[in-house]
Amino acid sequence: MTTTESTDRWLLYVAVAMIVVAGLLLLARIWRGPSMLDRALSLDVCAALIIAGLGARAALVRDTFYFPIMLVLAFLGFTGSVGIARFIAVRDRPRPRRRPDRPTGTKEMGP
Repeated sequence: MTTTESTDRWLLYVAVAMIVVAGLLLLARIWRGPSMLDRALSLDVCAALIIAGLGARAALVRDTFYFPIMLVLAFLGFTGSVGIARFIAVRDRPRPRRRPDRPTGTKEMGP
């Protein structure tokens, strides 16, 4: 094994360790997230970490088998994040103000 190969392998191991640490911190964020938005963002980052892990695995074994899987996961992560954000946006939309009560028998005039 040449020096370049051993350096590459060592850097990949460091990258995998950093991905694992980020995953543990991400799980803590999902568990303790004070709001739904924090949890939704954490799930998006979770998809990104899985993709990064697969990329590191592909680089380690020097195989392109994982690339289509990474692409599908990226698409699913994006659509999931957009769906959750849209759900949260609809839920948190401000409600229209109610008009004060009118006396009964009066008709509302147009604008």
